[in-house]
Amino acid sequence: MSHESYELKAEARERVGKGSARELRRNGLIPAVIYGDKQAPISIALSTNEVTKRIHAGGFMTTIATIEVDGKKYKVLPKDYQLDPVRDFTMHVDFLRVSGNTQVTVEIPVHFINEEKSQGLKAGGVLNIVRHEIEVQCPADAIPEFFNVDLSGKKIGDSIHISDLTLPKGVATVIADRDFTIATIIAPAGGVDETVEEEGEAEA
Repeated sequence: MSHESYELKAEARERVGKGSARELRRNGLIPAVIYGDKQAPISIALSTNEVTKRIHAGGFMTTIATIEVDGKKYKVLPKDYQLDPVRDFTMHVDFLRVSGNTQVTVEIPVHFINEEKSQGLKAGGVLNIVRHEIEVQCPADAIPEFFNVDLSGKKIGDSIHISDLTLPKGVATVIADRDFTIATIIAPAGGVDETVEEEGEAEA
């Protein structure tokens, strides 16, 4: 499961448009919208500090949040946010309403483990990561926090494909028609330490 859920307090926005958005930002607030679940969108304003803190904590786009607006609570998942290209502060956030049966499309980060148990890497090979994240469809209340890719026993020339991962129940890759590559172990430009490779093969 992804990061722990959290709660944000928001105020409803009566006025929308560039002028009111600029005024909000001057007052330490971020304009945002809650939409989806076949209901009318709600324009809200959130604390800039609170949202920025959540974005920098990691897992922002894969963690369900509860937003309270005028005493009413909405379960949401962040779908998009815009940053100011120059000053790098948050300009706007879109939230999707979610319920128990909501299916969402999210990008899940990939973590590589047991690098020290890979003969190819010990021999001087290089881990060439093709995909740092994998796009999946899954229930909103069962979003994986990350996928682990085990490099144990991997040699130079080996590739890790999506079929090498065991996805949790209810989680499916968006690219379903091919066994795409996640990473490969390639030889370095200066060649490899063949004794390490041979020792690894002997141990295996």
